[in-house]
Amino acid sequence: MNHSFDIAIIGAGAAGLMCALTAAQRGRSVVLLDHSAKLAEKIRISGGGRCNFTNLNVKPENYLSDNPHFVRSALARYTPQHFIAMLDEHGIRWSEKELGQLFCDDSSEAVIKMLKDDCEAANVRRYHSCEVHEIKPRNSKDRFEIISSRDTFHVTSLVIATGGLSIPKTGATPFGYKVAEQFGLPMVKLRPGLVPLTFRPDEWQPYSGLSGLSFPAEISFGKQSFRNELLFTHRGLSGPAILQISSYWEHGQPLSIDLLPGRDMQALFEEHRSSKMLMSNFIGQYLPKRFAEVWLPQFGENLPVNQWSPKKLSALAEQVHHWRITPSGTQGYTKAEVTCGGVDTRALSSKTMEASAVPGLYFIGEVVDVTGQLGGYNFQWAWASGHAAGMAA
Repeated sequence: MNHSFDIAIIGAGAAGLMCALTAAQRGRSVVLLDHSAKLAEKIRISGGGRCNFTNLNVKPENYLSDNPHFVRSALARYTPQHFIAMLDEHGIRWSEKELGQLFCDDSSEAVIKMLKDDCEAANVRRYHSCEVHEIKPRNSKDRFEIISSRDTFHVTSLVIATGGLSIPKTGATPFGYKVAEQFGLPMVKLRPGLVPLTFRPDEWQPYSGLSGLSFPAEISFGKQSFRNELLFTHRGLSGPAILQISSYWEHGQPLSIDLLPGRDMQALFEEHRSSKMLMSNFIGQYLPKRFAEVWLPQFGENLPVNQWSPKKLSALAEQVHHWRITPSGTQGYTKAEVTCGGVDTRALSSKTMEASAVPGLYFIGEVVDVTGQLGGYNFQWAWASGHAAGMAA
C-alpha cells in the first residue's frame, strides 16, 4: 500500500521523536519509522534508567566535531531550558546532580512517554518493526519513495535519525551512514567514543588485580583534560575521566594521568624528607594503598622515604602528576556510549540539518559528526538537532 506524508523520519530515538513532534506541531503530516520493536531504547537505559536528559552547562566547547562551530546554531535555538519546560509541563520531576547533569527523579520511561504522547497528540503515524529496504531519490514530483517491510511511503522531506554504532543491543546499525553514502555525502571516520580503554595483557597484568578500584584523577590528552573518577578494570581503565578522554584519544598515543590533582607531591616529599615510612605506605596516605604497592615498583625500590635521594624523589613526584601510559585500544562499540565521526557536517546546513546537495534530505542526532561529552550533552544535541530539522522540514 502507498502512503503520502510531508515528512518521513527514520529512527524513533531521542532525535527522531523530537523532530517528529516538532514538525507535526507545525501542521506537517509525519510518519516515523523504526526497525526496532521497542521505542527509544537508548533513552530507556541512559543514566542508570533515570535518563541524564541534558546539562545546565551546555556550550559548543562540550562537543567534538571536525567542524566545531556547526553545533552553535541548533544549540542556541533549542536550549536545556526548553527541554526542562517540556518536562515541567508534563509534571515530570527532575534533579540536578554534579557538574550540571540533570536526571529524572523517577524512571526514564517518563521521558519516553512524554515524547510518545506529544507525537500521538500531534497525529504522528508510527511504524515499528519496520525495515526500510530501499530509498529512491526525489522524483519529478519532488518526492522521495521509501520501500519498507510494512508499506511504501512517498514524502517531500526525509530525515535520517538512525543513530550510530554504539551499544548494539539497543538496535544500533550502520543504516544512516549507508543512506549518506547513497546520496554522496562525505563521512568523517567512525570510532567508539565515551568508551573504556584497554591495554596489552602483559602490560596490564600487574594492575588486573585492582579491578573495581577507583579514585579521583585528572586525565589529559593534547589540550583536553578531565578530572573525575578513574576506575581500574581487568582489561584496562574506565570511569568518567577515562570515558571523557577516550573520545579525544588517538590510537598509539600516550595519555598523561595526574594521580593526585590539586596536591603537590614534591612539596609533600620535602616536608617529610626525614620520614622512615616505607614509600608505598607514604604514598598510600594519599592514594589507595593497593594501587601504590603495584605502581611504585616501576619507579624504584620500596625503601623508606629518607633513603630516597632528592633526585629520585623529584622523579617520583613527576610520575605521580604525569604518569604516561599508552592504551592498546578500546572496548569497542559494545561498551561505547556514543559513536564519534559520522556524516560530515560541512555537507549540512547548521540551521536546518538539511544536506546542501540533496534538497529535502536531513540528518540529525548521533549519525552526524557531533559527539557530546559525558553528562547529558548528547541528549541535548539530539533535542536541538531534532528540533532544528523539525522546524525546517
